[in-house]
Amino acid sequence: MAKRDYYEILGVSKDVSAADLKKAYRRVAMKYHPDRNPDDKTAEDKFKEASEAYEVLSDTQKRAAYDQFGHAGVDPSSGMGGGAGGFGNFSDIFGDVFGDIFGGGRGRGRGGATRGSDLRYNLDLTLEDAVRGTTVQIRVPTLTACDVCDGSGAKKGTSAKTCTTCAGMGQVRMTQGFFSVQQTCPTCRGRGTVIADPCGACQGQGRKEETKTLSVKVPPGVDTGDRIRLSGEGEAGLEGGPPGDLFVQVNVLPHEIFQRDGTDLYCEVPVDFVDAALGGELEVPTLDGRVKLKVPAETQTGKLFRLRGKGVTPVRGGSPGDLMCRVVVETPVNLGNKQKELLRQFQATMKNGKNSPRQSSWFDGMKNFFGDMKI
Repeated sequence: MAKRDYYEILGVSKDVSAADLKKAYRRVAMKYHPDRNPDDKTAEDKFKEASEAYEVLSDTQKRAAYDQFGHAGVDPSSGMGGGAGGFGNFSDIFGDVFGDIFGGGRGRGRGGATRGSDLRYNLDLTLEDAVRGTTVQIRVPTLTACDVCDGSGAKKGTSAKTCTTCAGMGQVRMTQGFFSVQQTCPTCRGRGTVIADPCGACQGQGRKEETKTLSVKVPPGVDTGDRIRLSGEGEAGLEGGPPGDLFVQVNVLPHEIFQRDGTDLYCEVPVDFVDAALGGELEVPTLDGRVKLKVPAETQTGKLFRLRGKGVTPVRGGSPGDLMCRVVVETPVNLGNKQKELLRQFQATMKNGKNSPRQSSWFDGMKNFFGDMKI
């Protein structure tokens, strides 16, 4: 039976690009794949037909021969061409087109120099150090290049040899039926080389554990969640690969007085009820020392006073934030008898509506609430 036209099989025109040809083959192959059509001989035949067509048309020389002579140009029995080769190279086609599903196409995953892993170090800072900046010494456990074998893993005076199992590719191709899957080479474990005489200092790993002491310069204004990158201070690479980086993760510890919100600082300032009623002047702390704060008469709990420029300067520059002082009126405790008597006399002079407007308003609202209730 005469063979169908390869372009017709894949549903493309003769001027189709290589990219569109691959897309067309993927579409047809997926539709008629035996795993999707079990016990369907027709689908299996169409799948083989599409694979044969793609094998020819994806090869520049075979495609040119096919375009000029038709099937005779790629049929080895005709003596005119190199031949389609049936399904001899089908595993290569399948690996190229479906490599993203089954572990990559040819040449991927080859062993050799590999960049080292990045590391993370959690650094706790006081609020003062975070705001002003500081320099700290940290000790980081890591993997460094072996100084005996210079990171090669081979005993001094020797070198690694190309793996004979994978020919230095780091991967081997396993074919089962229509499937071709690339796997890490079991002999060299993906490195592409094997070490016959390993270095005694690092047991052939090319790296050894070590604790490094590093100096970290913390810029002013950092906050929790900020990261400081130390290039090249991560783990050493494999087989001469570049080292990774070290990321220092900042965590600002809680402060006994201040709370931070971005570039602003907040603190509570206790005020006795006499100063709150009559007004006065208090000393309040800042990160730069104490400052005077004037409290006006009749100040209530929750009142915020803003001290401009007494907050935090942003780490990337800009104007500093503010210090927000929240007043907390403190009720006196441990009163003596005389003090209690004076307070009772003072209370007798109070006129709720005038001297305690919030209290009076609250009681009025409560009366209205219960008055509206139907019992």
